[in-house]
Amino acid sequence: MMEEEGGVLGNGREASGVRGDLPKKVAEYERFLNNRLKTDLQTLLDSRDLVYADIAEYLQLQRVLERLDAGTERKGVLKTMVDLGCNFYSQALVPDPQHMCVAVGFGVFVELTRSEALQFIEKKVAGLNKKAEELTAQACQVKARIRIVVEGLRELQFADLPTSPPHRPVW
Repeated sequence: MMEEEGGVLGNGREASGVRGDLPKKVAEYERFLNNRLKTDLQTLLDSRDLVYADIAEYLQLQRVLERLDAGTERKGVLKTMVDLGCNFYSQALVPDPQHMCVAVGFGVFVELTRSEALQFIEKKVAGLNKKAEELTAQACQVKARIRIVVEGLRELQFADLPTSPPHRPVW
């Protein structure tokens, strides 16, 4: 069922049609690479950066709470600087520094004692570290998929090049 003049094979495709589809396939894989995989990777990395920022804030709070005992003066009164916004600070006196409000997530603040806050921070940081590890593993998987697609693209693009003639001996 092969016509020699038209070059049509039995499956209805031209012999040169396989090579004609190659640029379409390459463009399709490039779109998938750029629109899906790279976007997914960037989203995962941004999420991981936010988790690391949360970890840094909780660790900073932990250091402040651990040093708070040294800063208390005159029967438990704490003199400190408070950020009013836009890096404008004002002096403040805290009459009872044993209780503080801690952000526990989703915009919720809970009043905790110093020891309760330190325990909460340890658990929260452990959970955030686990989440960061999961995001890192997912990012590695996406990077592996990107590598596979790039290698496939390279093979597709170089598959159309004519091979060099076999090596002839000089003698």
